[in-house]
Amino acid sequence: IGQLGLGRHFRRLALRLDGAFRADGVFAHDRLRFVDFVDDVEEMLEEVAWQEWGDKEAVDGFEEYVLQHYSG
Repeated sequence: IGQLGLGRHFRRLALRLDGAFRADGVFAHDRLRFVDFVDDVEEMLEEVAWQEWGDKEAVDGFEEYVLQHYSG
């Protein structure tokens, strides 16, 4: 990540995700709705895609994919 110059993005992402998971790695549904979490992650990925490749559309479909496969 450091060699790719993406470290600054992942530090910001880590700060935004703080509190989203319990110490045992389970998503903390009582602190944050899963759909809001996925939306935040997609926004961060769009920022990274725009800054690195000039194309935020590169991550289109992320939110839909995750919600279809993991929101059960």
